[in-house]
Amino acid sequence: MSEKKVSVLAGFKAFLMRGNVVDLAVAVVIGAAFTNIVNSVVKGIIGPLVGAIGTKSLDVYSSCLKGPCGIDPKTGDPIGVNILWGTVLNAALTFLITAAVVYFLMVLPMSKYLARQEQRRKAKEGVKEIVEVTELEVLKDIRDHLVAQRNGHTTAQVDGAPAARPSVD
Repeated sequence: MSEKKVSVLAGFKAFLMRGNVVDLAVAVVIGAAFTNIVNSVVKGIIGPLVGAIGTKSLDVYSSCLKGPCGIDPKTGDPIGVNILWGTVLNAALTFLITAAVVYFLMVLPMSKYLARQEQRRKAKEGVKEIVEVTELEVLKDIRDHLVAQRNGHTTAQVDGAPAARPSVD
């Protein structure tokens, strides 16, 4: 029984120490904090701007499917079949506004930043490749020149063309 308990605890520890579990936990915490920022922007800036154009709450809009519609004054229960399409429209607009805020204030600037970083990285790699190719060509020329000197030739043949420098004996 003790071995089974130890193996279960060891398995649980291994599960917790996997990188993706830690990454997921960090993502949830950051996501919760990020949600507060987005909600503040939507409620503090976007909501009042939309309210200045139209109504602040779309929840009051509804249609009566089966009348009479209303609220029973004695019990407070709804009477009839009332379609609350304003609530659905409000939720859809809130989603679209939130998605737009996230995209334009967070995703788009981060994408541009990452693209610039990638261009800089590629530019550095391109310079490194050019330098390496040039060094390789110089080393090949030196090798061919040394082979030509060892064989007693006055000019080395490099890929069918005479070398630029004569050999020194």
